[in-house]
Amino acid sequence: MAGRVFFSVSMSLDGFIAPGSLGDLMGRQWMELQRWVFPQRFFRENLKLGAGGEEGRDNDILRETFARTGASVMGRRMFDGGERMWPEEAPFHTPVFVVTHHRRDPWERPGGTTFHFVDEGIEAALDRARAAAGDRDVRIAGGGATILAYLNAGLVDEFSIALSPVLLGAGVRLFEGVDAGRVALELVRTEPSPRVTHLTYTVRRR
Repeated sequence: MAGRVFFSVSMSLDGFIAPGSLGDLMGRQWMELQRWVFPQRFFRENLKLGAGGEEGRDNDILRETFARTGASVMGRRMFDGGERMWPEEAPFHTPVFVVTHHRRDPWERPGGTTFHFVDEGIEAALDRARAAAGDRDVRIAGGGATILAYLNAGLVDEFSIALSPVLLGAGVRLFEGVDAGRVALELVRTEPSPRVTHLTYTVRRR
């Protein structure tokens, strides 16, 4: 049985999921947006940052998201930023399909992550990710333009937002350009935690 296609992101109260330029990644505002992630035990385990870390619902959500993901899809902009910042053992540990205009050979990293570069469009990348994921789910990892392309194409089944109590004021808006006339949402779950509110929606066509 094929898995579901989903995305899962942190978002500021004013609707931004990333700074506007790659140079601002890991800057103060981005760190504030992701502040709920860094103390979690699973985050530390996955990036091999040492023992310790918090447990609780935030940690469970990170672990559950990782466990359900059999393959990921991302845009070239996200890959370009991550290529400079990810450790040698990239944190995905599954196949990752990069939507790009420039084909290159697969890039295999230690720990089970191999990046495959797909220059045939978003549907071709998703088809390959589904095949690789088997009965597990496919995560659209980002960035914002790639998530929006899949959402507007009707290819996303559900998504989760970790709504963070910060204001960024500028950057990449998650729903900038969404085809609201075609995309309808149903709230599935709301889970508050001390740092963020987790919102999960299913997606259907209007």
